[in-house]
Amino acid sequence: MRILVVEDEEGLAESLRRGLSAEGHWVEVAHDGHRGLELALSGGPYDVVLLDLMLPGLSGYEICTRMRAHGDATPVLMLTAKDGEYDEAEGLDSGADDYLTKPFSFVVLCARVRALARRAGAPGRAATLQAGDLFLDPEARRCRRGTLDIELTARELGVLACLMENPGRAVAKQEILDEVWRSPGGSAGIDPNIVEVYVSSLRKKIDAPFGRRSIRTVHGTGYRMAPDGG
Repeated sequence: MRILVVEDEEGLAESLRRGLSAEGHWVEVAHDGHRGLELALSGGPYDVVLLDLMLPGLSGYEICTRMRAHGDATPVLMLTAKDGEYDEAEGLDSGADDYLTKPFSFVVLCARVRALARRAGAPGRAATLQAGDLFLDPEARRCRRGTLDIELTARELGVLACLMENPGRAVAKQEILDEVWRSPGGSAGIDPNIVEVYVSSLRKKIDAPFGRRSIRTVHGTGYRMAPDGG
């Protein structure tokens, strides 16, 4: 998913960015209300916005209200240290879709994000991807070839999803890196060849044991998923 995090506590914002990126999401961060609103309205489209309530410049209430006034229906999950029922009601009345009180569990936050994306009908999030007899359910984090389950790491799942969402198309290493590791522009310090490591690992798990060759190398570009699963 493409997720915008608007949070002025830089430590928390960085933790969220790292955690969500490790889950395979594309994450952008803003540390004040004005920048958060600017990104929300013109930096997307995003699948979900994680929005702190108390921000410098503009509050989370104001950002959410202005998003809705501009016709932006992106799901908003409000994050706040306040836990009063009136604060929660005000957040929801301003247009937020859900509300999470700090400190919160990262596992719970991820579940709330997935639930918001499902409710909003975020494209491809709840669907099972298929290439021949190879199946991948990004939502459930499950992969199988025929009836045999294949255990994959979060990064492997992200790389495979990136390829299976583009059957038959050559996907560049940098595109995979930007999608799976972190937001575009922030991946400049990462060697794109790391993608080769994960593709090699995937081939050993989803292809070699089954005598298949579903992930093809496109020299000078990147990789292509055979639509028929190899």
